[in-house]
Amino acid sequence: MNTLLIALLAVPALGAVVVALLPDRRARLVSTGFAAVTFVLSALPILARTDEYSWFAYGPGDGPPMLPWAEVDLPWVPALGLEFHLGVDGISYPLIVLTGLLTLLCCAYNRKGRALAALLLVLEIGVLGTFLALDLILFFLFFEVVLLPMYAVIAGWGGPNRRAAARKFVLYTLAGSVLLLLGVLLVVTSAGTGDLVTLTGAAELSKDTQHVAFVLLALAFAVKAPLWPLHTWLPDAHTEAPTVGSVILAGVLLKMGTYGMIRVGVGAAPEGAGWASPVLGGLAVVAIVAGALICLRQTELKRLIAYSSVGHMGFVLLGIATMSITGVQAALVGNVAHGLITGLLFFLAGTIKDRTGTGSLDLIGGLRETAPRLAGLLGFAAIASLGLPGLAGFWGEAFAVIAAVQRGGPFWLTLAAVAAVGGALTAAYFLRLLRRVTHGPATPAVAAASPAVTRIEWLAWTPLILLTLAVGVVPALVLNDTVEPLANLLGVKL
Repeated sequence: MNTLLIALLAVPALGAVVVALLPDRRARLVSTGFAAVTFVLSALPILARTDEYSWFAYGPGDGPPMLPWAEVDLPWVPALGLEFHLGVDGISYPLIVLTGLLTLLCCAYNRKGRALAALLLVLEIGVLGTFLALDLILFFLFFEVVLLPMYAVIAGWGGPNRRAAARKFVLYTLAGSVLLLLGVLLVVTSAGTGDLVTLTGAAELSKDTQHVAFVLLALAFAVKAPLWPLHTWLPDAHTEAPTVGSVILAGVLLKMGTYGMIRVGVGAAPEGAGWASPVLGGLAVVAIVAGALICLRQTELKRLIAYSSVGHMGFVLLGIATMSITGVQAALVGNVAHGLITGLLFFLAGTIKDRTGTGSLDLIGGLRETAPRLAGLLGFAAIASLGLPGLAGFWGEAFAVIAAVQRGGPFWLTLAAVAAVGGALTAAYFLRLLRRVTHGPATPAVAAASPAVTRIEWLAWTPLILLTLAVGVVPALVLNDTVEPLANLLGVKL
């Protein structure tokens, strides 16, 4: 199993080097091959729970320590007490598989040559490393690996304002990185260790240290997620990024922030998280409502989808803020659902923009008349994103609200009610989007566009469609192995 976890990082690293040396005409095939191998490794049954391998032992607990599904713990910098510590459990496993899948689909979809293909594989290394890292310093390093490749993707292959959008992305992310580094150093120096298994439960940290550490960590992760009001870099980055850049950015890079909030923020500073939970809940609800209201005013397709992520991440944050197993499960399934659905939405938006030459909602009406398949797929993705029962988007939103109700008290009941209203507004702006884009007479830009969906497009979209249905019908695909690790993470006795 040590070899398996190392291979998850080594295969895309080798792939990035090989692809960078190949001619452009072979880059897509070879990068797709390396991404396919990485995806298969991420989904191997050996990472599933067996009788031999159980869970991570978070916090003090009773009885003998429990083992992870898969783990590697090697000396890295012994003089500083740093270890190359990787592992996977029920919290990180769905995100690891999601990362492998979306990278594979983006490599298959990419038509921009070897440089972009190589950068996609480098991004995969950083994201997978973040989800696998069980040492805080290692977590920070992998967290930062994605910064320059994502900047290059936006600045190199984006729209006319790509450089300004890329600079804004870097400036916001660097600011978050400084806060993250301060938080990591505070925790490591105070506890005397960077091991996340040991740190979870924060027995070694004082109450005041946890408060300060959580504020620093939460602000850093809020920038990456992004969570309101630190979200303003996101619409520009999405609007200007190439299609595959938007898919990776929305599908997995944003999840690094919310995953870090759960694994590092709540795990290493639980008292700080509990102390700040009312503030987090209030910000989450503001994000849900503000994101929906902004979407109702948008006139550009990719920008609207980008702002919708602000609202969806608000539901994820609301679930985390409840500090309950139900709430954090809602956040986990919301993360996966958002990756699948918004990834599909950006694939579709990129295709529409490429064919019509515009993303303006005023210029792409009547899609149903000329490209009914494309219109139908857009309709499916939109109703999944608005949280229709039976599709993946429903569970995260519904159970975040339920978790707030279960938390009890006038404050949390008010948050639940306002979040539910925000969910209704989500339906309003997606229905408005469909009415403007798919209905009515075809605009000149749409009438001149090719209606056919290519085989590569079907290849990229079909897994996302099927998984959106599967997770909607069987959410246990994401949640089945999360109860015990979350109980240990949150200090809840089952």
